Amino acid sequence: MSKSTTESVSKYDNLEKMSVEEILVNVNKEDKIVPYTIEKVIPEISRIIPEIVNRLQEGGRLFYLGAGTSGRLGIVDASECPPTFGVSHDLVIGLIAGGDSAIRKAVEFAEDDPNQGWEDLQKYHISELDFVIGIAASGTTPYVVGAMEKCRENGIKTACICCNENTPLAAAVDHPVEVIVGPEFVTGSTRMKAGTAQKLVLNMISTASMVRLGRVKGNKMVDMQLSNHKLLKRGIQMLIEELNVSYEEAKELLEKYGSVRNAISNY
Repeated sequence: MSKSTTESVSKYDNLEKMSVEEILVNVNKEDKIVPYTIEKVIPEISRIIPEIVNRLQEGGRLFYLGAGTSGRLGIVDASECPPTFGVSHDLVIGLIAGGDSAIRKAVEFAEDDPNQGWEDLQKYHISELDFVIGIAASGTTPYVVGAMEKCRENGIKTACICCNENTPLAAAVDHPVEVIVGPEFVTGSTRMKAGTAQKLVLNMISTASMVRLGRVKGNKMVDMQLSNHKLLKRGIQMLIEELNVSYEEAKELLEKYGSVRNAISNY
């Protein structure tokens, strides 16, 4: 493995002597690097999508596996798929080292067990129908690397999102995505640029997959869950625009059919 970029010393020093505005300007300056870095690896990301879509169409699932910030980001993306795209909660699944309690509070040394990730996946009876994405900024997290190695041994397709080059994690997966965003503003704080990069890539993967699965019509979330007043209002507006009906007619259609897609197809 080459030198760890994520652990490299920040380009900035004496942060405590900066004014608030200087801190914010410099953090923002570093954050601007992220999308341009992701742009370079879009070909690698694009190769993942058809494999995910094929497996989901065949009854498989998409798993995200990570520790700390990386694990939390996977859980966030997975948890947002059902309300956004109307899919079941067991289609995209996020797992974190240390279990659910680690979502809010760090669990000491949970990420250091190379066997636990695979054990967590086995609880879901993982198979060759599924696709697993390991998320680790360093690319060295034992919890994630160990799980990816076991997936490979068992014929399960994998990818990873990491922010260092030539890592054990990248070597353990079928589709490595290495987003090299450089040193963090606060040395080693991968919740910053690295975390932002992982979040953006996860957004791309889940959104592109759901679009290819037909979960978006035009540019609208026609399968979204109508779980609050804001979303009900959005659904009504979609129907007004799509069907050229009044507010009251759109509201009645939505109440009758329960989703924007069903309302449109039955109108």
